[in-house]
Amino acid sequence: MSVVDDIEAKKDITRDELQYLLEGNEGEYLRQRAVAVREAVYGQEVFIRGLIEFTNFCKNNCYYCGIRRDNRQASRYRLTAEEILDCCQNGYELGFRTFVLQGGEDEYFTDDRLCRIISSIKSNHPDCAITLSIGEKDRASYQRYFEAGAERYLLRHETADEAHYRKLHPREMSLQHRKECLYALKEIGYQVGAGFMTGSPGQTVDTLHEDLQFLRELKPHMVGIGPFIPQHDTPFGNEPGGTAAMTLTLLSIIRLLLPNVLLPATTALGTIDPVGREKGLRAGANVVMPNLSPKAVRKKYALYDAKICTGEEAAECIVCLKNRVKNAGYNIVCDRGDYRNRGIENV
Repeated sequence: MSVVDDIEAKKDITRDELQYLLEGNEGEYLRQRAVAVREAVYGQEVFIRGLIEFTNFCKNNCYYCGIRRDNRQASRYRLTAEEILDCCQNGYELGFRTFVLQGGEDEYFTDDRLCRIISSIKSNHPDCAITLSIGEKDRASYQRYFEAGAERYLLRHETADEAHYRKLHPREMSLQHRKECLYALKEIGYQVGAGFMTGSPGQTVDTLHEDLQFLRELKPHMVGIGPFIPQHDTPFGNEPGGTAAMTLTLLSIIRLLLPNVLLPATTALGTIDPVGREKGLRAGANVVMPNLSPKAVRKKYALYDAKICTGEEAAECIVCLKNRVKNAGYNIVCDRGDYRNRGIENV
């Protein structure tokens, strides 16, 4: 039995198997198996999420992030509630049925403000799903957002290794707390997304193996991974970035470990490789997240350098993506794109 077949059969991976695959062994077969598993659950469908980056203020100081608190070069902005609702209306007319509200941990957006925005979106578009990606909150806040109408929450754990976490984050942040947030979100009833950067400073095969084992334990509904890309105004501005090859290998591995997972081909992957998102779809991914943010603020949400699609209108972005997805052999579908909890036969 090949290493890929063994991983697929047991839905687990050893540290040595991970290193073997990261070295490029069985790469084409790994991608073939990942695509077969993905198509057994989701067919040829690719789901779109409308990303609305509504604030780039953040109270945190993560060493890798361009909107970190101490970056004095960042041009800060906040969208108003009306602007957020306009983005949703524009997206709805373009066919989006999931909206992702993403931002830094901005204390201006209190629970009351956020709940009013969530409720308004849900009132205007009751057939749509609302995803939040706004960082660590207490359980009571998560509960309020859920009751207001949010159904999904993205919170990348970034690394499951304590020592590695310390290299990426300031002392006031806690890996244990982040994990507790993810489990609280699942207990409340959210569809939950976790994930990590590939090639982040200090990452090793051992830390990546811990990430995969944590994902197996958590069983998230979505896993967002993308290459680390340095941002020039951060402490990691001169560090080497992650590679498309590693990211694609890990996408395929995650698909075999978690067959039902929603797996994005990320903007970061498209940033380091002109056809990175297409390659991601051919490696087992099944979600793309075009940007619905107003054109005027897109360059300001600078998590990393050279981010693509910052000059496009939302309509241009979705037309481009539809063509890219079609060229990859798949079809964008305009529905909520919920997680499918179904068993699959051997494929």
